[in-house]
This record gives sequence, C-alpha cells and structure tokens, in this order.
Amino acid sequence: MWRAHDDGATIGQPGSEGGVTVRDEEHDSGARATLERECEHGLWAVTCGVYGWFFHTRFLGSEAEAEFPAMLDELAAILDIVPRVDDPEREAKRDAVCEAISRFVTRFP
Repeated sequence: MWRAHDDGATIGQPGSEGGVTVRDEEHDSGARATLERECEHGLWAVTCGVYGWFFHTRFLGSEAEAEFPAMLDELAAILDIVPRVDDPEREAKRDAVCEAISRFVTRFP
C-alpha cells in the first residue's frame, strides 16, 4: 500500500534533484517514489526505487510525462516478486526481480 512519505511533510520541500517536492509516496513493503517540479536538470523529475534493489531517476518536460501512477503500479509489481531474506529460493528468484527492474527502467527511462 502506498502512503505519503513522512505523513506528507516533504511536500513543498526541496527534493533530491533541487526541485520542489509535489508527491512523495512510500510503499509499506519497501519502495519510494518522489515527484519534483522546477528541478536543476529538467522541469520535472521522478526519483524512485525499491529498497535494497535499485534506484532510478527520470528527468521530464511535464508532469504528465512522469506517468507517476503507472510508475507506482509497476514498483508495487516488483515488490510482489521480491523474495524474503529467509526464502530458500532467494537466489533463484533474484533473476526474475532483476528482469522486472530492467523492464521498469526501459518503460520509464
């Protein structure tokens, strides 16, 4: 489930890309996505990732280009296949997670 990161305290604050934070969502299972406007390297930026797996930043010309809701859905889908630390098949499942991350980065360059 996605929730406002830090109970929404980051909205309106400077983001990691030097912009103003517009949305900042965190998933209960370990992911975060932040949307910023007026960034140093572009008009808009999305910074996202799954904790312990990957981190990705996109620079865009408009908020619509960010596809923020679709990104949240895809991040949640990746979380669904991340194996638990105690999963005896963890290494075997790692490849599927890496492939899903690769598809995510290709879809949201």
